[in-house]
Amino acid sequence: MTLKPIPCRPERYPESLLPFLSGAQLYDSSSSSNARVIYIQKDSGYFLKSALKGTLQQEAALTAWFHKKGLAADVIAYISCDKDWMLTEKLPGNDCVSDKYLSDPARLCDVLSQLLWSLHHMDYTGCPVGNHTELYLERAAFNYRKGKYDNTLFPDNWGYASAGKAYDVLSQKGHLLCADTLLHGDFCLPNIILRDWKLSGFVDLDSGGVGDRHVDLFWALWTLQYNLKTDQYRQRFIDGYGRASVEEDLLQVIGAAEVFG
Repeated sequence: MTLKPIPCRPERYPESLLPFLSGAQLYDSSSSSNARVIYIQKDSGYFLKSALKGTLQQEAALTAWFHKKGLAADVIAYISCDKDWMLTEKLPGNDCVSDKYLSDPARLCDVLSQLLWSLHHMDYTGCPVGNHTELYLERAAFNYRKGKYDNTLFPDNWGYASAGKAYDVLSQKGHLLCADTLLHGDFCLPNIILRDWKLSGFVDLDSGGVGDRHVDLFWALWTLQYNLKTDQYRQRFIDGYGRASVEEDLLQVIGAAEVFG
């Protein structure tokens, strides 16, 4: 996580958040152009996320629900005014792209495979997003029609040569995806916080819900290759998770959806 010091300008924030900002050092820790994330260095720490109006509602609901299961930080406030604001506590520990964890990739791979297996076997009763798969396929189809297509994040064995080829796979095999597993939705190293190699919690849960396990498996395998700069831990991860539960054909279906954002 990169932290850039920024000044505190109270007039830019909702009044109810000012007590958390008063006397604190602020740092910009944003990693996406779609939202701004500020780390508030006060007490045990807070994160304040802001984005377009209405865009953080689902993330706030999912984060609060995951928190009740001991899997995420507490949501202190969700405010929707001219734009959306979400204030959460800072989880103790560090994300999985910290040197401590990247320096022992085999152990990291094993920890992640077990964490994902455990997540996927949790009770999802009451999850705010009850059918992630339906929403996931609808979004891919919508973005395909809008001409949105990008496979630059994926190596050749994950991507597709054209939007048409990817959408053909999605049209023919999308119905094979289930909605029977609790998902993070973006199971990547920066979104997993560990404390001495044990789960402290998950962050960036806006893509979570009850869906097909291969969404998380796809991103887990992708992040190991991307962040470790090698694909040598792919088979180790699959073995740790449970090879019998991983269908390569469905990973290709997920890849066909993900190129449409």
